[in-house]
Amino acid sequence: QVQLVESGGGLVQPGGSLKLSCAASGSIFSIDAMGWYRQAPGKGRELVAIITNGDSNNYADSVKGRFTISGDNAKNTVYLQMNSLKPEDTAVYYCNAVLLFRASGPKYNYWGPGTQVTVSS
Repeated sequence: QVQLVESGGGLVQPGGSLKLSCAASGSIFSIDAMGWYRQAPGKGRELVAIITNGDSNNYADSVKGRFTISGDNAKNTVYLQMNSLKPEDTAVYYCNAVLLFRASGPKYNYWGPGTQVTVSS
């Protein structure tokens, strides 16, 4: 059984910072990619940032220069450092992981339950 456990969400004032963490646990052979998506009220889910097994990063244009994604392979954990937060960053943030359970096996997509980030004065 695979679990993605997220932490670090909360309420922050505009211009403030938060750091999200997501740890994957279970009988995982390897992680192909981990990332963060978000969904604001009345909107669809969108990619925020993703990091691949080869340490390649990709960011949404709206967060470039403000957010930084990083990973700890030994802990199967991904982090999202969010700086200079804006009210439009308010959303539920979801961790995503693409996992393999055996060498050269198929890839499986998993989601965390989500953590609320609210940017408001």
